[in-house]
Amino acid sequence: MKRLLLSLLFGLMPVAAHAQAPAERPCPASVAKIAKCYAAQDSHGAFLWFAIPTAWNKTLIVHAHGGPSLGTPKVEESAEDMDRFNVFVNQGFAWVSSTYRRGGYGVRMAAADVDNSRQVFWKAFGKPQRTILHGQSYGGNVAAKTAELYALAIDGTQNYDGVMLTNGLLYGGTRGYVFRADLRAVYQYYCQNHPGEGEAKYPVWQGLPTDSQLTTAELKARIDTCTGVSLKPSERTAQQAYRLKQILAVTGVKEKQLVSHMTWATFTFRDLISRVGGNPFDNRTTVYKGSDDDKALNAGIERFDADPKAVARLAYDADLSGLIVLPTVTIHAKNDPTVSFAAEAVYTETVKKAGRGDLLVQTATDEDSHSKLAETEYVALLQSLMSWLDGSEKPTPDGIARRCATLQATVPGGCHFVPAASGS
Repeated sequence: MKRLLLSLLFGLMPVAAHAQAPAERPCPASVAKIAKCYAAQDSHGAFLWFAIPTAWNKTLIVHAHGGPSLGTPKVEESAEDMDRFNVFVNQGFAWVSSTYRRGGYGVRMAAADVDNSRQVFWKAFGKPQRTILHGQSYGGNVAAKTAELYALAIDGTQNYDGVMLTNGLLYGGTRGYVFRADLRAVYQYYCQNHPGEGEAKYPVWQGLPTDSQLTTAELKARIDTCTGVSLKPSERTAQQAYRLKQILAVTGVKEKQLVSHMTWATFTFRDLISRVGGNPFDNRTTVYKGSDDDKALNAGIERFDADPKAVARLAYDADLSGLIVLPTVTIHAKNDPTVSFAAEAVYTETVKKAGRGDLLVQTATDEDSHSKLAETEYVALLQSLMSWLDGSEKPTPDGIARRCATLQATVPGGCHFVPAASGS
């Protein structure tokens, strides 16, 4: 019974490639002249989006999207994912993406839905010569988990040929969200309005009580009342400026991302905590640094211990083993404001401990974006992976950077590769 409940919790029941027959839909303008697009809904409720170029090179990109989104899935979301990465379709690659069957956290659930999208494509349009798994942001965690669970069929044949991860949350679940729990604790120490006066108290690691009616707009208003973050610096009060400075200095969060990270640490945390059944975060021994008075901060900040069962459930769902069996390439902006570049060093360690370092190539850029990097870089990374699969030597970061430079004449976007030095 416990095993069944856990399966239902994370959506781990076996998946078969059942779906409506894909129906033709208008493509986004970015690929409308060179491709046909289709949509379908699978038997679990996930919406699928397909794009097939007229001059298809017989390679399929299977995409795992970021988030996790908390709302009810809509087919337009998968179309938007394809539109953001339209450079792949414009380069001749077919595409399939899934919204996942529901909103909310669940890496194994999402991985099952991603692999189901592959199966549906193969069934509807035929097995391509090559299938590449791609994950972005949270979808990087999902794609890495998909590769661990579904890279090989039961008979040992390959479902995928290679993996490409872009600005991926490669910490896994138990290490990927701790900094937001720290942010909630630091924010509450300085602001004392989330929860606020007159509200029922709850531990900040919870994100928000399940029955809370707080809206995103109301949360933004609270953050603004405390920090004035939406105001020009000259318009902030001295107290707002002080509190904002302290919060950013201690947490390392960038000013422009404060509201976004607080939103995830509120509404996504509420969803995540409800699914793992307790607190997976721990700051009992954390020493916070960077404020004007670290002694007072560490004495007064809210402390919390992790529930071992919640940690185990989150680890089972979202942590990575490093037991990869496919050539894998990554790209990550060193100044990524949403998923720290340090995630790459964690993944390096994970894969090396599993003895699979020969299958991993990681690259870095000096960009400060998260949701999308330069398209030239994506093409260089993907072409390098394809050459590797064709039998060329394992690519190097320098070689990928050189390939990028040669592509600039035909693929706009620029090249911003820098030495990886993972985690620095």
